[in-house]
Amino acid sequence: MVLLNFAILNIYFIMKILQRFCYLIFAASILAGCSSVNKIDALKPEPEDASPLIYDNKPSFISMPIALKIKDIQNQTNKFLSGLIYEDTNIEDDDYTIKIWKQAPIEIENENGKIKTVLPLKVNVKYRIGTDKLGVNLYKTQEFNFNGTVTLLSSVNLTNWKLNTKTEFKSLAWKESPSVTVFGKALPITYVINPAILAFRSKMEQAIDESIQESMDFKPNVLDALDKIATPSEMNPEYETWLRVVPTELYATDARLKGQNIVMEMGLKCTIETLIGNAPSKIFDRNKMVLKPVTKMPDQFTANIIAVSTYADASKIITKNFEGQEFSAGSRKIKVMKVALWHKNNKIVIALDLTGSLTGTIYLTGLPKYNALTKEIYFDNLDYAIDTKSSLIRTANWLASGTILKKMEESCRYSLQPNLEEGKKTMVQYLSNFSPMPGVFVNGKMGDINFSDVQLTSKAILAFLTVKGKVAVKVDGLE
Repeated sequence: MVLLNFAILNIYFIMKILQRFCYLIFAASILAGCSSVNKIDALKPEPEDASPLIYDNKPSFISMPIALKIKDIQNQTNKFLSGLIYEDTNIEDDDYTIKIWKQAPIEIENENGKIKTVLPLKVNVKYRIGTDKLGVNLYKTQEFNFNGTVTLLSSVNLTNWKLNTKTEFKSLAWKESPSVTVFGKALPITYVINPAILAFRSKMEQAIDESIQESMDFKPNVLDALDKIATPSEMNPEYETWLRVVPTELYATDARLKGQNIVMEMGLKCTIETLIGNAPSKIFDRNKMVLKPVTKMPDQFTANIIAVSTYADASKIITKNFEGQEFSAGSRKIKVMKVALWHKNNKIVIALDLTGSLTGTIYLTGLPKYNALTKEIYFDNLDYAIDTKSSLIRTANWLASGTILKKMEESCRYSLQPNLEEGKKTMVQYLSNFSPMPGVFVNGKMGDINFSDVQLTSKAILAFLTVKGKVAVKVDGLE
C-alpha cells in the first residue's frame, strides 16, 4: 500500500544509526605509532598477492510488525470511491433508468474477522408506466429519489504487493418506500427497483474491492524506499566511510483482522557493509525484488554489519591520524610522516616513514583484536618486523629497546564505549514513537551493539558488528 513504504523506510533509519559506529571501528583498529635515529634502511616485508576481495557477509534480517487502522482504510476508500457509482440510462429494456450515488461516507469495521462495509446510497429512478400499441405512445414516466444502505462483508489478504479484499453483498435496506400505481394497485417502487440493485451487487462488490486494492497498493513506494536504502550513503567525510545496504529478499505474512486493525508482519533480508574510500556502487535491481509470502516471522530484527577497509584507503586515513604526533626517548624525537598498511602471513604490516632523529622507514607487524570487556580495539603482539629490528639494533638501539614501541602500542588502543552509548541513545530516538510522516509511528527497543570479530583478507580489514532489537510500525490517522 501507499502507506506501508514508511514501514520499510524505518529500516533505513535503523541502518543509518548503525553506520556511525563502523568508521570509528576502522579508525580505531588500524592506528599505529612511530620511532627515531639517523638513517635506517630496513628490508620491506613484501605484501601478499592482491587477489580479489572475497568475504562472507552474513545477512541481516529486519522484522517489522505492521498495524493498519481500519479507519485509515475507510478514509482512503472514501477518497477513492465517491459521487456517482452506477448509472443505467437504457429505459427500453426494463422500463426504468437508475442512477446511484454514494450518499454519505462509507463506514468500515471489523465484524467477526471480516471487514464490514456500510455504503449509504442515494438512488434516482425514472420509471415508465403504460404501453405502446398500434404506434400510439401511452407511456407515463415518474421520477423517484430515495435513500438506503447496502452492507457488504469482505475477507482480507495480501497478494502481489496489494492489500486485497473479496467482498460479498450481505443486505439492502431502504429508509423509505415510495409507491407507484400500476393497473390500479399501489406498488412500492423498491419492489420494482430491488432486482436492479441486486443485479448491481456484483458491481458494488467489485467497486469496494478495487477501491481498497488501488488505495492500498504499496509496491511502487516500497521499491522506492528500498532503492533509497540501497544507495550508498557517506557516513563521515573525514574517514571517507560509506554505508552500503544490499536488499536481497522481502517477506510478508498474511494480513489478518485484529480488533479494529489489519495486522501483518513484514521482513527485509539484506547485507550491510561499510567501506572506506571512494563512493561504492549501488547493488540493487528493483525489477528482481519479489514479495515472498511466509507463515511466520521472527519477532525481532538482527543486523549483522560488516565494515570493510581496504589497506590502500586505510593507509590514507591513518596517515591523517598520525599528523602532529611525536614520539621521544630522551633527547631523540621522531615523527611519522606517512603510513602504509598491507597484509602478510595473516598479520598487518604497518610501514612508518620517519623523520627527526631517525629518517627512513620502519615496519611493524600486529594483529587487530577487540577487547569485549573494555570495548577497545588494540594490536596484539605489536612488534618490529624481523629485519627492522635487526637494523635498529645496528643503527638506533634506543628505538629497538622497545620503550617507544610501548608508547606506540598504547596509542593503538581506542575505546568504543562512549560511541556505542551515544549511538544507542541516538537510535532509541528512532524507536520512541518516531513519526516519519503524519499518521505513521515507529516504536521499539534494542539491545547492546556488539563487536563480534576482526578478520583480515589479502586486501582489507573486516570488522563485524551485531545488534538485535524489536521494531513495530503503526498506521493511525493517515492523511
